[in-house]
Amino acid sequence: MKRIFVAPDPGHLRLRNATRAVVGIALAVAAAELAGLSLTASITGGLAALLALFTVADTTVRAQRVSTALLPAAGFPALALATALHAMPLARDAAFVAVVFCGVYARRWGPRGHALGIFAFMQYFVVQFLHATPGQLPELYAAVGLALVAAAVVRFVLWPIERRTPPPAAPAPLPGTGLGRPTTRQAVQATVACALALAVGQLLSDERWYWAVGTAWWIFVNTASRGETLVRGFRRVLGTVIGIVAGLFLALPLNGAAAPTAALVALCVFGIFYTAPVSYSWMMLAVTVMAGLLYGLLGVLTPELLVLRLAETAIGALFAALAVVLVLPVTTHATNDAWIQRALLAVRRCTAEAAERLAGSPGADPARHAAELELLLGRVRMSLAPLVHPLSPFRARKARARQVLALLDDCAREVRGLAAVAADPDAGHDARLAAACWRVEAAVEALMSPEPSRARAAAEPKTAAEAEAPASGPLAHLRGLEQLLVQLDAPLRSAPRSPLVRAGQGNHGLV
Repeated sequence: MKRIFVAPDPGHLRLRNATRAVVGIALAVAAAELAGLSLTASITGGLAALLALFTVADTTVRAQRVSTALLPAAGFPALALATALHAMPLARDAAFVAVVFCGVYARRWGPRGHALGIFAFMQYFVVQFLHATPGQLPELYAAVGLALVAAAVVRFVLWPIERRTPPPAAPAPLPGTGLGRPTTRQAVQATVACALALAVGQLLSDERWYWAVGTAWWIFVNTASRGETLVRGFRRVLGTVIGIVAGLFLALPLNGAAAPTAALVALCVFGIFYTAPVSYSWMMLAVTVMAGLLYGLLGVLTPELLVLRLAETAIGALFAALAVVLVLPVTTHATNDAWIQRALLAVRRCTAEAAERLAGSPGADPARHAAELELLLGRVRMSLAPLVHPLSPFRARKARARQVLALLDDCAREVRGLAAVAADPDAGHDARLAAACWRVEAAVEALMSPEPSRARAAAEPKTAAEAEAPASGPLAHLRGLEQLLVQLDAPLRSAPRSPLVRAGQGNHGLV
């Protein structure tokens, strides 16, 4: 809870996004109700608007408009397929598994493929959730169309947040080829996990098996290594448990009463969008409570149903964990090293650009590399999450991971300061800057070298005059960076299972 409220929210962006989502989804549901559509169609429309506002994350407003316009191309066939096969279990299940594979594989086409894949999967999923029939397909199409128009109007006309605050570009995925390519590997892993979750979930319940598939699917969203996937699975189960307890006290007493249920659903929508960037567990709590409230509206909510939801969630999480460990696994160690090295490269690029800018080059722009570093650090935090998790039994690796994160955060602070000083047109060029920049770049290269202790050696060539001279402005930031990079040498070079006192005697690695 503390993390949710103390997490930085520059420009109140999370707050504005969450509030806008509530407005957009409310408008979508209102449009469906005014059009005289059924409750099933209204819920379908509300979920479509939620997905449009949640998953479309292109880096330009124009690209976001195109992606939103393309959502029906992915969602309508999935709706048609799911309703047509709803009464044919074997064909329905086979088609669902195919949708899983295609939805994950589509992520190779960037944010747009990611959004379209999720939308297609969730449209197939919602038919199972609502038990929609082929005769309801026309009104489902109408509801989804109205919802996407409502979401687009709120996002691009009434409250265009992205025009003033463009979303940052997501870091490019780690390289790979063939089955080693991240999207291909994850498509295979997710397909295996969902197929097994579907089979076992149906043994538990012929009607609510889809929660196991949905759990397995969502655990693979925005994860890259087995450690990340395992932690996300744990957080999903934890959030579901807390959400079910909350649902027993909130959703059950309401018994589907329209007005209070609608108010609580709006609060859950706000919680989903507000907590998603900082806490997956709290987001899942909001999702679970919202699902309970929707079951109440449909008149099927019971304590037994909530317990079944937990059991299906556990099945999905279990098979996601098994798939990521046994099917084309990627170690947390390899992922950690790759993201950390990319963050260090961003430090080096920002330093080089700042030096050029201070030397009088107007085309040099360190600010973009400082922004890139912030994005990469977010990915580093996600990658190291398994090691710093409270339940992690590896104390030495947890200590090293926390030390690395703290030092990289300090590097980011120095980089931001350096970029800000370099942007000042009145900033002068100090003759010592070139040497300081060289030392920072050399320290980065040394950290990425397999030879131990080169980072410390790279920081040595400094004259007595340079060491004793007071530093201010860009020179102070460069010296700060140099010291931080030297301190990074120990935790990054510790052998995977060694204590910190043996730092420098092993290979790169945190796991």
